[in-house]
Formats: sequence, structure tokens, C-alpha cells
Amino acid sequence: MPPVVKTWITQHTIWQALTGQLPPLNLRPVPIASATLDSRTVGKHDLFIALRGLETDGHEYIRQALDLGAGAVICEERARSSVSGTGATTVDCTAGRWALQASIPEDHRANGPLVYIVDDSVKALQLVGGFQRYHGSRRDLRVIGVTGSVGKTSTKELAASVLSRCYDTLSNQGNLNNEQGLPLTLLGLGLNHERAVLEMGMYALGEIRDLCALARPQVGIITNIGPSHLSRLGSMEKIAQAKAELVQALPPADEGGVAILNWDDERVRSMADLTQARVFKYGLTPTADLWADEIESAGMEGIRFRFHYRRPDAKNTDVLHVRVPMLGRHSVHTALRAAALGLLEGIGWDDIVAGIQDIPGQIRLVMIPGINDSTVIDDTYNASPASTIAALNLLADLEPAGAGRRVAVMGDMLELGHFTDEGHRLVGRRAADVVDLLVTVGDLGKAIGEEALLVGFAADHLHLVSDADTTLTLLESLLQADDLVLIKGSRAIGMESLVNGLTAD
Repeated sequence: MPPVVKTWITQHTIWQALTGQLPPLNLRPVPIASATLDSRTVGKHDLFIALRGLETDGHEYIRQALDLGAGAVICEERARSSVSGTGATTVDCTAGRWALQASIPEDHRANGPLVYIVDDSVKALQLVGGFQRYHGSRRDLRVIGVTGSVGKTSTKELAASVLSRCYDTLSNQGNLNNEQGLPLTLLGLGLNHERAVLEMGMYALGEIRDLCALARPQVGIITNIGPSHLSRLGSMEKIAQAKAELVQALPPADEGGVAILNWDDERVRSMADLTQARVFKYGLTPTADLWADEIESAGMEGIRFRFHYRRPDAKNTDVLHVRVPMLGRHSVHTALRAAALGLLEGIGWDDIVAGIQDIPGQIRLVMIPGINDSTVIDDTYNASPASTIAALNLLADLEPAGAGRRVAVMGDMLELGHFTDEGHRLVGRRAADVVDLLVTVGDLGKAIGEEALLVGFAADHLHLVSDADTTLTLLESLLQADDLVLIKGSRAIGMESLVNGLTAD
């Protein structure tokens, strides 16, 4: 169910954004409590945006939203007839009516609901979100954009945790990072917010550029470039080009623009030549401005490492030993990004360390008591070769208790294009080095098991399964006490249902 966003907008905000006109005298600036894309979550005076989804169309639920007390609805022309008889006042914002003066009938009841008829609900949502960013936020608001193939959400959450130690900070809920989710997030901007950390996702060239036009980031963080969405964009070069739209949108260095770049990733390094902003380098190499070494897993207690920060005067270097309660060596890069942002935003080391240690629950790998006294590691949020190998590296760092085994349940990784076979086989090679028992799920997942066999994995410890339901039945008989069970794979094949099914309760 999509999140509900608490907003700082009013009826006047929506009116001005969608009509381009001053609000009429008989329209009161009634506060819009929240905004939502799901009619089931509508409350009194909320804004409901009717969008067409993959499985359903929000336009079919406008009456339900109004019955629940919606104060405003944004919808397209085809819903006009369904509004009739609801008592709501319609405001025509379609192109055919654009030249006419928008108005509200004299008999419009105070605080009554308004239904804004538009040509495109997504573009209308973007207009309202952009209006709030430009006119409803502080002049000195600093916006931080975050993108990359892997690690966007964890970076966004940890960066917001650091910034919130010193600033009133807004960030996307969940994965509200696309053409619909980001403008919805912007509706939550208020004059109290001093910083905003916004994750930016994409499926095609130009999408991040459009998101930047809405959000106007001054700081951009690039996590890495990998084969996620390769099937849509066709090449790694196109993926890098799409991600680079963030650094290209940043203001020049003398206007406060900063690009925070992963210096360990060749494609991200090359983005330094594409931006007018100041470049801040992070990574595991001493050539970076902020780098880490002495990385050591503390198992279930997290990860230890040492920060090195070369101050801008180049005369002094801060060296700091830290431990963060995040699992896996890949978490060091996440901590580096958050720390880099904190340093650039004038936050001291004490608050930076406190921020990366007080991590939000959303970026903790969920470890759940499983059936037969096993432990399930839920890493089903997303799946790519890089994130899956990182999860296997984590599993390698963890020591099962007693006679427990390392078990990996690996599902299909989607949207990898021509990298599909190679990406799955890379995972298979790493799995063969790490796990005692390997279960693959789905047609693509078979390549993981086949590659594991080719590099010497024992055939009697491998199970190739077609679907999640069959996998659950198999695991119920295979799992033993103290087994550590990593679940990883694309949501589309039902890996989350495995986690639910394997939970001890």
C-alpha cells in the first residue's frame, strides 16, 4: 500500500499550481492534511491523486475517496461523470479550458471538496509538488539528491539520519523516488525544513533530469553504476549517462553545488568531468577526500573501520575509528556517503558518528527467528548481482551457532538485459565459496546453481526450484537448528512470501 504523505499545502496551493491563477475569494485556504495515491488511506481534508496503475485505476475509486472525506481530488477527464452527484465542485484545468478564467460557483459550500479535472494526473501531481518546492519551502533549503544502481535507499536513510542531528530534515518515505513518488514527497516540504534528502530512481534517460527540475538539488550523491535496468537502457554506458543527469543538474561550485562521487567506481569517477559543481571523492582509496581502511566484520555486531578525512586545506587529516551496526562490508560505502554529506554540511564528527550509529530500522537487514530454530536473513528489498554478492559476503562474515549451516535461497534477478546470464553466474561462483546449502528459485536462478556446480559445489547440496511455493515446502523439510538462511531475489517471483512462510510464528 503506498505511503500517506503529511503535507504543508492548502487548497490555494493546488488551485494556483493547476490553474495558474490567484485563488478566488470564495475559496478558503483549507489545509490539506495528507496526500495519497490510495483511496483506502484517505482521511478528512486529504488530497487523493487518481493514477492509472499496472493492476488498477485510481479513477474507479474517486467516490470512495470523497465518501471518506477527501478535501481535494486530482483526476483526468474520464472521471468527470463519476463525480456527478457527490456534492463536490469540479474545477476544469484541462488544456481545452486553459484560456478561460477558472472559477468556483457561488453556491460552493465552504470547506467543500474540489475535484480538479486535468489532462494528465501525473503531470498535475508534479505541478503541485514543484509549486510547493518553489513557493512553499525556505529560500535557504538545501536539497540532496541520491541516485545509483545499488544502495540508494540505505544511503538516503543514513544521510537523513546524520543531517537530522543538526537540521530539520525531510526525506522520501520508502521508495517514493520516481515521477509520482518524488513530487508526492515534495508536498511534505514546509518552512520548517532546512534540508531534504531525496532518492531519485529512473527507468529511462531523462527521468532523473526531470526529477531534478522539480527538486532543484544543490548536492548530488552517486552510489555506483551496475546492470540494474540494463534490459531497459541497453548498455552500462546508458545507465551511467542516466545517473549522471543528477550531477549535470547541480549548480556551479560557487553557488553551493557539490557532487559526492564514489571514487572506487570507474564510471562514477568519470562524472567529475560532467559537472560544474565541486567534486567530493569518497571510497576505499587514499586518493579520495574521505576514505576508509582497516575494515573488519564484527559479525552480528556490525562492521568496524577507520575513517580518513583530508581537510580542504590539505594540511590536516582526521583519522577516526568507528563501528556501525550495519551488516556487510558494502555498508562501509554507505557510511562514507553519509559522513561525506555531514562534513560538507558543517556537521561535526560527534554528530556524524552518532547519526550513522543510530541507523533507521529501514536499512537494517531484518533477521527473523525461522522455522526449525533457524534464523532468516531478509534481504528481499531488491536484487542485482552487486547487491546479491554483497549479501553473500555478509553471510560469509557471519558464523552460525552450533552445527548450523550457511543457507542461501537465491531467486531470479530481473531487468539485467544482456548481462542476465553473466550476472547470475557471477552470483553462482560467489555462492559456491560461501554457502553449505544453495537453493535457487525461478528459471533465471538456475544459472546460479549451474555455475556453482561448474566451480565445484556439491550437487547434493544444491536444489533448483521453479517457484516460491515449492521452495517453501522444500525448506520446511531441509532447514535445521541454527541455520542462517539468506533470502535474496526479485520481488516479482515472490521471495517476500518465502520470508513470511519461514517465520517461526
